[in-house]
Amino acid sequence: MSALETEGAVETRGIEPVPDNERRGRVRELFPTWVAANISVLLLTMGASLVVNNGLNFWQVLLVAAVASAVAFGMVGVLSVSGKWGGAPGAMLSRAAFGVRGNYFPGAILWVARFGWETINAVTGAFAVLTVLKLLFGIESNNVLVVVTLLAFVAVTYLVSGLGRKALNVCNTYSTYLFGLFSIMVLVYLVATMDWGAIFAKEPGTTAMVIAGIGTIAAGGISWVPTGPDFARYLPHSASGRKIVGATVSGAALVLVPMVLMGGVMAVSDPKLAGRNTDPMSFLGHILPGWLAVPYLITALVGMVLINSLSMYSAGFTAQTMGVKLPRALAVSVNAVISLVGGLFMMLVAKDFIGQFIAFLTLLAVSFSAWIGVYGIDMARRRKMAVRYDGDSLMNTGRTSRYWYVGGFCWQAMTAWAVALAAGLCFTKVQWFTGPLTTTWIGENGLGWAATILIAAVVFAALPTPKETATAVPAVADEAAREPRPAEVG
Repeated sequence: MSALETEGAVETRGIEPVPDNERRGRVRELFPTWVAANISVLLLTMGASLVVNNGLNFWQVLLVAAVASAVAFGMVGVLSVSGKWGGAPGAMLSRAAFGVRGNYFPGAILWVARFGWETINAVTGAFAVLTVLKLLFGIESNNVLVVVTLLAFVAVTYLVSGLGRKALNVCNTYSTYLFGLFSIMVLVYLVATMDWGAIFAKEPGTTAMVIAGIGTIAAGGISWVPTGPDFARYLPHSASGRKIVGATVSGAALVLVPMVLMGGVMAVSDPKLAGRNTDPMSFLGHILPGWLAVPYLITALVGMVLINSLSMYSAGFTAQTMGVKLPRALAVSVNAVISLVGGLFMMLVAKDFIGQFIAFLTLLAVSFSAWIGVYGIDMARRRKMAVRYDGDSLMNTGRTSRYWYVGGFCWQAMTAWAVALAAGLCFTKVQWFTGPLTTTWIGENGLGWAATILIAAVVFAALPTPKETATAVPAVADEAAREPRPAEVG
């Protein structure tokens, strides 16, 4: 693969590690990436739910948003550093921790979770389009219009994500400026029109509700942790790890904190905001005047396209790692089709979008947290290694791979992951599932995700340190087991 091929308008590189001579990314490019990853009007609804459902006041909502963004995207930033170490996507680097075969198990859960996340984003984007059509032209939603808007949103997302890293960086930068401008306008409008006496007079909620709120808001950020290395793999080895973490956290917090806080403020004027279960977007037409709601929704819609594009971009890597023999841009199409079908179900059949969204976030956080705990310990151990990741062995799924361990499985990592995942589910309660430990302090405070990370990390650290396979034969010798490059699968 030549540098010319990977530096064009359309990225053709798949899961294979990026060579050092192509590592021309800059840490500052991560800032607009994580700004764009949080441009979701759902954050307003979630902020409102902190007031309506959790009973929090203004200062508590601010605390929840700040802590959640720091914790969740702090983990995203820290694990992103492995991307510059190995030059490969997180789903691929995970082979080094779980084994080339063992990685299929957590990889399958991450892939399924991506389907759900992309479906949620697609539905939110379609609802935003429907709200704009109603505000501008008075067009009421109907089944045909739902299908058309959802199909259009997914199609645009697919096209943008297929272009790759460079196109996404350009789009992220401009959308950051646009959305930032209109967000400031909305903030000014709220400052001028809200009943601030009533806002600051609200009684504080309980500490348990604050902790639970942090978990709910952080769950969205936790879902990006395995994706972090995907956007850092083009960074040179000399890139500062601290700057990577700083750019990630600051980019996310710049959008997440004010949007969650604005949602909480809006909930005071319209307490039904968090209860609009079938359409999470229509409230903007009630809270904001049309001249502000329409352009704000349009810029937010662009942001939601980018969020889904970032997710699909990484999902293409996950698909390839799971054995889908397609170039990344085509592998993305699998997720596009699934998000379209899932979106149609949620918009035409399901009646409780927000309830399903919160349940999804809760389960998402637990499923990703088991992976995070294992991967984090594996990263900590690799800091002391002369060769942190072997590119040839990452691409080789045969016995000659350095990450073959025992039968292709790292039993220590698999054990820690499985134990933590089972324990985390025991602490979890959603609409249709209640674990046996939900009445404990951890369960009642919504800390199942934190317990899952801790359990996975402690168990993995306590078990004997895995021994990587001593490879006497070059990885490429096992030709049948070597992952094909995109050019080879056409």
